[in-house]
Amino acid sequence: MIKPPNLDLQAHLAELEAQGLLVRIDHPINKDTELHPLVRCQFLGGIPEDERRAFLFTNVVDSKGHHYDIPVVVGAYAASPRIYAIGMGRPVAEIGKDWLNAISNPITPLTVGSPSCQQVIVKGNDLLSTGAGLESLPVPISTPGFDAAPYLTATLCITADPDSGIRNIGTYRAALKSNNRLGVRMSSRIGGAGGYLHWCKYRDRGQRMPCAIVIGAAPVIAYTGAEKLAIDQDEMSVAGALAGVPIKTAKAITVDLEVPADAEIVIEGLIDTDQLEPEGPFGESNGYVALEEFNMSMEVTAITRKRSPVFISILSQVTPSESSVIKKLALEPLFLNHLRDHLSLKNVLRVVMHEPLTNLRPVIFVQFANGTPRTEVWRGLRGTATRQADCGKIVIAVSEDIDPDNTDAIMWSLAYRSNPIEDIHIEPYRSTGHVPNSAPGQLESTVLIDATLKHSMPPLALPGRIFMERAQALWQELDLPPLSVKSPWHGYSLGDWSDAWEEFARNAVDGAWAKNGESSWARRRSGLKPETPVRGVRAG
Repeated sequence: MIKPPNLDLQAHLAELEAQGLLVRIDHPINKDTELHPLVRCQFLGGIPEDERRAFLFTNVVDSKGHHYDIPVVVGAYAASPRIYAIGMGRPVAEIGKDWLNAISNPITPLTVGSPSCQQVIVKGNDLLSTGAGLESLPVPISTPGFDAAPYLTATLCITADPDSGIRNIGTYRAALKSNNRLGVRMSSRIGGAGGYLHWCKYRDRGQRMPCAIVIGAAPVIAYTGAEKLAIDQDEMSVAGALAGVPIKTAKAITVDLEVPADAEIVIEGLIDTDQLEPEGPFGESNGYVALEEFNMSMEVTAITRKRSPVFISILSQVTPSESSVIKKLALEPLFLNHLRDHLSLKNVLRVVMHEPLTNLRPVIFVQFANGTPRTEVWRGLRGTATRQADCGKIVIAVSEDIDPDNTDAIMWSLAYRSNPIEDIHIEPYRSTGHVPNSAPGQLESTVLIDATLKHSMPPLALPGRIFMERAQALWQELDLPPLSVKSPWHGYSLGDWSDAWEEFARNAVDGAWAKNGESSWARRRSGLKPETPVRGVRAG
């Protein structure tokens, strides 16, 4: 049973452990070489999605032999949709509806004093002592062998518009540079980071930008950082709507920003708007290593935390990953709502963003009800490709019998339900989106494919449903290895199927196949070429 969302990360971890969704590792684990690769194994090792777990490391060391007194957790936000649902406090099926409701009905945060996130405060010169500052935090290396530094990944980077004061919360990577310096990357591409837009305004003013990086907020707060909400919408208010109560916030110690009062760790600082610093390489969520780029340099002015915090990190890089689960469960309903409610395409059934390797954004599948007019299919394809600048490089429409989660079924639909010269449109002048910055060219194009069923076709050539259900039950009785079937797993009609053929099939399974032979003998014809369709020849 799903319980209301926990508004404290450690309470959320206790809930995951109670439900068997957290693995506690007390063995010494090297954060620089072992921690992320160990958790990565469950995404690469064929473990079913619902069996993925959060990992809590209580004995963290580094390559120099230093032992940390702060545990590290990975996978606690979204190792699987089930874990994400517990963080949201509602079943997976209700997540999309509740996201839309929260965006429409935000709840203003509540400012409090004496927050738990400031039980321990280190600032100023105290950050520079050996073993203090950023060095005191057990920050893992995400992609050992390629990353240039330990990186903060499960971040909520809080900035504010210097003109309006409206807050923005984004999830951006931050590399450790020294005990009091971070290299922060906020996307500057079209459709990128709200924090970057704030940075531009501070740059024009000739001022440094205040920033607070939160590590370890309640899941409903953390999930907002990865979503592309409107620039002028406060993510903390949306998180409050998801929680059903105002989020408690507190004034930061050294910057004029408010942070979640119950966060585990907060890193406060000022981001330079004059000089940029090389940052990277770092393994990116598009599946490639981001090479060195000039990005933002942040002077850390304070680190505040609970007395006994937990440091949280997320897996990003090659998808599927924790990062892609966080995005997928919110983005798909937002795309569906856009097509159904904003474009009035009532025949759209599902929108599925392809996750393995492709990182959701480039490849999107749209499922339409049978009989949808082709004009509406094409409106849906274009609406999907244009909703968000970095999403929908390749958009494929399929019919309702095709499971858009099954790429094999989609390939089947492409092979037999699309005529490339008619059903594939390539449109130029698209922004490059979320691609490696080392890639050539500044523009891309969009591919739209109508792979829907356009006319009646013969049935899918698998045994009928009743026979496959019997077969699966028998399989279990025989104690054979567990099955993991994907749709389509049984035959069904696609419109081109007569009553006579249905009777022939019944005769065959009833053992009365000889009746079918009598029927065909009576319908013999001469003067025909082999493979002439029977229904093209008149009876008589």
